[in-house]
Amino acid sequence: MMSKTVWAGKFLTVQTEGTWEFAARQGEIAAAVIVAIDEGDVILVEQFRVPLGRACLELPAGLVGDETAGESVAVAAGRELEEETGYRADAIEDLGVFYSSPGMTSECFTLVRATGLTKVSDGGGDGDENITVHRVPLADVPAFVAEKRKAGVAIDTKMLLILAGSIL
Repeated sequence: MMSKTVWAGKFLTVQTEGTWEFAARQGEIAAAVIVAIDEGDVILVEQFRVPLGRACLELPAGLVGDETAGESVAVAAGRELEEETGYRADAIEDLGVFYSSPGMTSECFTLVRATGLTKVSDGGGDGDENITVHRVPLADVPAFVAEKRKAGVAIDTKMLLILAGSIL
């Protein structure tokens, strides 16, 4: 059975196939999610997310190939890490491809680990992103997440990676 495109935007399409309705990334755009740990602290970001109508606590992340066709995941991850957090990484390690919500979207992301971090700017994103950077000791992450949740901040599902501690 072939998918039918119901709507197409710059980066997403909404498609149907049989009784399924789902979102799909447009073209060759991919995503990188960055686990950046420095001296026992994890670097997190908080930013307003329009679909949620509130701020969300997340791992730094960004699109691959949205600015330069053929961009590698490592280059995009390094660019996004520096742009969002102000940290530059000496090394970016590919940890594999994961699917964010396979019952609703075809979107996937490559998880990377950034090491050898150097603070080179304040970060905060570009344009109107208005990103708040948090440097949190790994041992304090569960309490930090609980505090943010209590304050009404949404928690991105990828934060489970840090809470579970299996990729550190």
